Amino acid sequence: MQSEQLVLAVDDEPASLRVVKICLREEGFRVLTASSADEALRLAEQYRPDVAVLDVMMPGTDGLELMRELRARGSLPIILLTGRSGDRDKVHGLDLGADDYVVKPFNPEELGARVRAVLRRSIANASPPEVVRVGDLEIDLDRRLVKRGGELIALTRTEWMLLHHLAANPGKVMLNTELLTKVWGTEYREDFQYLRVWVSRLRRKLGDFELIRTFQGIGYMLVMQSGDGDVSPPLAEIDTREVESSADTAPVTRAS
Repeated sequence: MQSEQLVLAVDDEPASLRVVKICLREEGFRVLTASSADEALRLAEQYRPDVAVLDVMMPGTDGLELMRELRARGSLPIILLTGRSGDRDKVHGLDLGADDYVVKPFNPEELGARVRAVLRRSIANASPPEVVRVGDLEIDLDRRLVKRGGELIALTRTEWMLLHHLAANPGKVMLNTELLTKVWGTEYREDFQYLRVWVSRLRRKLGDFELIRTFQGIGYMLVMQSGDGDVSPPLAEIDTREVESSADTAPVTRAS
């Protein structure tokens, strides 16, 4: 009987991808295959695999960058697959967040065993789905779902990443530079007007401009509410060490 566990295998070489697929199927897994990063992201979004096996050396978006993209969207366990056998490459991949590293050519039983081991660790470390609720707004951080009054709200990837960082720190002011770095990268850390544009877009999508509070020159916060109303911290409690470097007055320098 086949396992219910689903593996996403990604490799730009058809022959290599076919070998991985056959090996994992023989080990009892259901297997999705993709030959590019874009296809892999689409399949991961649609089918929610239990683990991904990514070839590192792919043209364009390689396995390491794909791993970062997948991890930005959730906590999917990831095994890197590569022809490089050097310890430095293995350590680099693991340091970047991979759960395991398999070198080609591999023993089919070993690949299956490593997938099972990663899945066991993932299940052991799993926590209940984290859902943040503010009034009738429901933000499921694990499943990347946003609902308002029970109705799904469609967000772009960038809008979701911005909301995710705010919702993962409810009632806490996230500094302008911190949000810009987490969502867009260090090269964007001074583009405060760019951030303001995206926050405005997110507010419109959520349908409530009061949910995300602006702290001028500091940052933004997802406002938490109780039966007594707003329970957000007063401005005096905010860490203002980066206030001047986060002055929300810079011109737009990036295209949206």
